[in-house]
Amino acid sequence: MAAIAEYFSGLPWLELIAMLLALAYVILAARGSLWCWPAAFISTALYTVIFYDVQLLMDSALSIYYLVMAVYGYWVWKNNHPQANIQATGITVISLPTAWHFKVCTGLTVLAFTLGYLMATYTPASFPYLDTFTTVFAVFATYLVTQKVLENWLYWLVIDLVSIYLYLEKGLIPTAVLFVLYVIIAAYGYIKWQGLYRNSQSHLQTVNG
Repeated sequence: MAAIAEYFSGLPWLELIAMLLALAYVILAARGSLWCWPAAFISTALYTVIFYDVQLLMDSALSIYYLVMAVYGYWVWKNNHPQANIQATGITVISLPTAWHFKVCTGLTVLAFTLGYLMATYTPASFPYLDTFTTVFAVFATYLVTQKVLENWLYWLVIDLVSIYLYLEKGLIPTAVLFVLYVIIAAYGYIKWQGLYRNSQSHLQTVNG
């Protein structure tokens, strides 16, 4: 127990707070809770500083985007579904065709390689291509969350797995552990939202039938 206490006492508390709030965001989002967005806002404000400090420049820029999307996501979810309704019945989830995702992923990959080249050539960024890949796809996946698109969780599975490697290499151990948990929660979120999507489809069929 003493060894465990000594280990945690040496960890950066700012990163631990950001990690716990980020974890709360994903869990609350998977459950369809409106409160996921305030947790996301505070967490990303902290991570903006943390990532800049270790020169993960694209991740730092991504955190600024997350701040904006946290406000936007809160506004969209609150206006479309009052909080009481979200907690009671779950959000209304939509699904987009595989062909649509394939076209989007192709375009995002080209964009990621282009931005990665610029970061590698003109900035001191660490892991410019991988960092840019996770940033570009995370920007898109976050938008999918705000729009309640089921497949957002599949994007996060890939993004989180790549991010684990990046954060281990940069010595951000609490954040790497966080992303291991993210992988598990993303799988849970996909299953949870898939159930919500099927329920909504069944409800529509009943209404229309």
